[in-house]
Amino acid sequence: MNQNPPPSPLHIGWRTIKTAVAATLVAMVYCAVGRNPAFACIGVIFGIGSDMKDSIKNGGNRLFGTLIGGLLSIAVFRLYLIFFPHGGHTIWLALFLGLGIVALIQLCLVYWPGGVQPGGVVLCIVLFSTPVESYVSYALNRIFDTAVGVIVALLINYLLPRERVTALYKKAAGFKNS
Repeated sequence: MNQNPPPSPLHIGWRTIKTAVAATLVAMVYCAVGRNPAFACIGVIFGIGSDMKDSIKNGGNRLFGTLIGGLLSIAVFRLYLIFFPHGGHTIWLALFLGLGIVALIQLCLVYWPGGVQPGGVVLCIVLFSTPVESYVSYALNRIFDTAVGVIVALLINYLLPRERVTALYKKAAGFKNS
């Protein structure tokens, strides 16, 4: 039986700090270049795990799901536009979504099983919330921004693991007491 009390809800852990630092850095860079940081920051939040293994799993789910869903959404929407060049929300688009979901799940099962949910989100957003004239650039930007966020999250988790930071802290505390 675990004798340790549960952590206080006010406890701010190392993962929380890494997530905040990484998201803030990404947002600052994006704002500096005049780009919306929302999806890159979401990539960071999904990508920071308790350790590198967890980060690769969670960030990979987000990245590969967005990649598969984004590319698939371009293909499905393009196919839809062949039959309905002006776009619009029709029952036919709902049927195309159903076919897209089947394809998404099959592709994710082959390439990255954890990518179904984030891929499905991108697929739905592109099909139902993106104007005809910008669906390709929107999907590609989602893929790019997610990749940036996940890569930054992986870098932060790699460069600042708890063990390294704890050792540095102890070393610095030792110098203060000398």
